[in-house]
Amino acid sequence: MRLLVLLLLLTGGYANAHQFTPTYPKLEISHMPGIMKADMVLFNDRFEINYYGINVFDEKWNPVRFATQNKIVPINYKERKYITIYLSGTGIKNAKYICSKSKILKSISTPSIVSSRICSKLK
Repeated sequence: MRLLVLLLLLTGGYANAHQFTPTYPKLEISHMPGIMKADMVLFNDRFEINYYGINVFDEKWNPVRFATQNKIVPINYKERKYITIYLSGTGIKNAKYICSKSKILKSISTPSIVSSRICSKLK
């Protein structure tokens, strides 16, 4: 039995995803009055993905309004991008999660490609 478990562990597939850090970002005062910001870092570790969508959600996973330079971020394999998320008004008190989700192009027909979402929880 131990040999079977060991064999399964050693022959398991490799799963890769992207990185979206920090895991627990803090909102900081921005240069504009009434606007808070969170600085995030996106790292693409998936060679088949070149775009990631950015979203902000409340604690019940409802979308929260936010601003950023690009809500769809173009990023190459092994590239790192610095993203600033801006929140104002009710978004400041309602925002709970900042998420990045891989965007798969319709032209890619490989069935094994899986979309990945990584979320960071605001402190």
